Amino acid sequence: MNIFDVTHKPDMALFYRRDDPNDPRLGEAVRFDEKFYADSQIVLLGCPQDEGIRRNGGRVGAAAAPDEIRRYFYRLVAPDRFPRIFDLGNTVIQATLEETHQKHRDIVRQVIRDGKTLIILGGGNDVSYPDCAGLAMEMAEILAFNVDAHFDVRADDPCNSGTPYRQLIEEALITPQKFYEMGWQPFANASTYLRYLNDHKVHHYNIHKIREIGVHTVFQTILSNITVDAIFWGLDMDVVQASDAPGVSAPNPTGFTAAEFCKVAEIAGQDKRSRIFEITEVNPTYDIDRRTCRLAAAAMFYFLLGKA
Repeated sequence: MNIFDVTHKPDMALFYRRDDPNDPRLGEAVRFDEKFYADSQIVLLGCPQDEGIRRNGGRVGAAAAPDEIRRYFYRLVAPDRFPRIFDLGNTVIQATLEETHQKHRDIVRQVIRDGKTLIILGGGNDVSYPDCAGLAMEMAEILAFNVDAHFDVRADDPCNSGTPYRQLIEEALITPQKFYEMGWQPFANASTYLRYLNDHKVHHYNIHKIREIGVHTVFQTILSNITVDAIFWGLDMDVVQASDAPGVSAPNPTGFTAAEFCKVAEIAGQDKRSRIFEITEVNPTYDIDRRTCRLAAAAMFYFLLGKA
């Protein structure tokens, strides 16, 4: 499969330029011409759809997120030692969500096969299913994190933004003992789904437990005690408190702070096994002063800073 035939090139208007040699920006440093793909280390890919959110009864608007996050990401400074980044653009959306997932998964598989690390921008959190599946199909053993206020193991049919990790578990694409639910909120998850995680021996840390232990300590302890070939990081922006991230599909009054969220992103970047860093559920329609889009862009920056 030629990945350039099934993606739309990024909008060139998003690539901010300051044209100041003393103050270079990421819009001037990131490449998008096909000839630069082979030499890249990091590939940026968007999946601009929110059909899974609509199916789940959420408020739609996340389809606009990949480009809005890019708009603010490309205004950030370009450090000298950043990895080489290539913007592949957005997956071409298909007639159904299931077809979009399959096409997107195939793109992810190819990019992973090419030895790249992916930053993926949703869209709805349902994209975690094809993203993590694509990684699992190419790597022998993976560790998966869902950094999210919700478990996303709903027993719904058809699939939606609340089902991705149940799909991954039921299809044996992830090992439950190597899957971690991080930052969940007790008021946002039914007992049925907590029992499901416990029955499958999935590790889970709610927001209070993480705060008690410390963000850095809890993640580093997990990472230092597990042997895998690759790591998937799924970060749903509704894990962040609404004062810092108002533009999401399901606002959360008491989640991570913006600083804690960026710390998780930096920790993810520092681990050489991290191959997919995914941000989902940003909803520009409900954002305030693009606060949430700017935070998503900052998290991408800190992930890359960790890689550097």
